[in-house]
Amino acid sequence: MPDMTSTDSKARSLRQRLAGLFRARTQPRSRRMVAYNTSRGMPLAKDLEVADNPFTRRKGLLGRDGLAPGSGLWIFPCESVHTFGMHFSIDLVYLNRKYVVKKVRKNVPPGRLSVCWTARSILELPAGVIEATGTARGDQISITQPS
Repeated sequence: MPDMTSTDSKARSLRQRLAGLFRARTQPRSRRMVAYNTSRGMPLAKDLEVADNPFTRRKGLLGRDGLAPGSGLWIFPCESVHTFGMHFSIDLVYLNRKYVVKKVRKNVPPGRLSVCWTARSILELPAGVIEATGTARGDQISITQPS
């Protein structure tokens, strides 16, 4: 006679693994950071949302009406973004692994694509932040947890 407890536990284990696959598709809890341009002594974002997994990177800023002043989205790893489907313009700050600015794009309107092959991550900020802070290529950016 076959051992039914072994078969039942294998079936239960398979169901748990399958359920875990579906749970992985739900949105993870977002983390918040602060971005500061240490070269210029200027804050870039006091409420920086982190997009560091496939779900949050894929969604980005889609479905939003805008970015509040002082907020932003830090996407990594990432070397390109698009604004297709967005309803507002944004500023882009491309960073290398050491958080040095490799490229900036001001006031990028909806329906555009922007790439920097040497970037490791991108800050998406409200339009006007780059101009207001004077952020430029070569600036050192600090990204930390809020204190």
